[in-house]
Amino acid sequence: MKGALLVAGTTSDAGKSVVTAGICRWLARQGVRVAPYKAQNMSLNSYVTADGAEIGRAQAMQAQAAGLEPVADMNPILLKPGSDRRSQVVLMGRPVADVDAMEYGELRDLLRATALESLARLRDSYDVVVCEGAGSPAEINLRPGDIANMGLARAANLPVIVVGDIDRGGVFAAFYGTVGLLEAADQALVAGFVVNKFRGARELLEPGLDQLRELTGRRVYGVLPWLDGLWMDVEDSLALDGRTVAARPPYGRRTLRVAVVRLPRISNFTDVDALAAEPGVVVRFVTDPAGLEDADLVVLPGSRATVSDLAWLRRTGLADALVSRTGPILGICGGFQMLGREIVDEVESGAGRVDGLGLLPVRVEFAAGKILGRPYGEAYGQPVRGYEIHHGRATVEGGEPFLDGCRVGAVQGTTWHGALENDGFRRAFLADVAARAGRDFVPDPATDFARLREERLDALGDLVERHLDTGALLDLITDGPPGAPALPPGAPRPRRR
Repeated sequence: MKGALLVAGTTSDAGKSVVTAGICRWLARQGVRVAPYKAQNMSLNSYVTADGAEIGRAQAMQAQAAGLEPVADMNPILLKPGSDRRSQVVLMGRPVADVDAMEYGELRDLLRATALESLARLRDSYDVVVCEGAGSPAEINLRPGDIANMGLARAANLPVIVVGDIDRGGVFAAFYGTVGLLEAADQALVAGFVVNKFRGARELLEPGLDQLRELTGRRVYGVLPWLDGLWMDVEDSLALDGRTVAARPPYGRRTLRVAVVRLPRISNFTDVDALAAEPGVVVRFVTDPAGLEDADLVVLPGSRATVSDLAWLRRTGLADALVSRTGPILGICGGFQMLGREIVDEVESGAGRVDGLGLLPVRVEFAAGKILGRPYGEAYGQPVRGYEIHHGRATVEGGEPFLDGCRVGAVQGTTWHGALENDGFRRAFLADVAARAGRDFVPDPATDFARLREERLDALGDLVERHLDTGALLDLITDGPPGAPALPPGAPRPRRR
């Protein structure tokens, strides 16, 4: 078979990433050579490929679902916002510009051509390409320059399914409104819908599904039930709001409490997924000093705006709480930089010299070039592999060595992401944290994070297989857009700017 599909969504965080991953895993289990693709991704969670390219973390997860090593073609354009108005543009895995919304328009032709070239290469190399949209296709103010949703679908003649999160409410209005706001040529590509995160009696939902079919002339490909425990590799920090990750029952008698500082420009917060998967570890995201008070471990994660987020720590009182803390602290990438004595930044913020928190003997200077790599080392007597993505160059001036960073007492920092996914290292690290915090916590010697991730990807594949009309989905992938009817009001064809 040969074909492609675009998975769009009524909103951000509707479930596009996990549905895309689930379809990839299901197809791969059928022996189909399938690859994921997202033309343009706005995310602060990124990953480094084997050849040193930076792509969205969700696309790396989807590649794993498909049984592939991720490559830059799977996410040719990555936007990393550093403020409300400016984003770094990463093109084919390398940063090329830092732009505001208006400057971004000047790159549009280059970005569109690059995105279509990447998709064409994937379609030549694989049987099926499952594309993920971005945000909502009904953001009609952005349609003239769109290259991730209907602009991509129109250019590549892709059939489209729209995913809606019923747990938020208003899913029927969201489905109809999403299609109804599209211009007629875009509407013709939208084949139908997938209801996501449903909990309750299916028979109560059926009348609405029937009416949706009658109103839109489009089928519902299935209803995916709510499934706990699938929170992994998310790309949108909206998913963190109010988030406490429920702990699995502890291996020993006690739990371990981890507070992750929810920075305004938090990046690669997926680093703590491996902690949340550990039995007895309770992970919560906090935004005030009170959230640190009973924590056995505080994680200061990565940031796309290190100096700005450091200032936020000071405004909120979190900086003082961290400095006065006697228990364990782990800083990762931007968090590690904040823990140092001094930051010199003429690149990201233009702030020049800024005092750090002074908890580690480190001086950081930002450079225009970005370090992208997949380092390997050892800590706590255990082998560790990770990946690094940073402009800041850290000069360590004391302390004990720790994964290209350093450790002083209970405070340690590193530029490496992904270190906690190494099972032996994670267990040794948590045992040390428990000892320093005076907690009778014992890491589970059987926890295998790679296996758990595979099990979660299999669970996504099972969801697709059991709850979607897979026969109809295969027909859609191979036959292409169905030429579905137009719905009112239908947006007029926009003027191209």
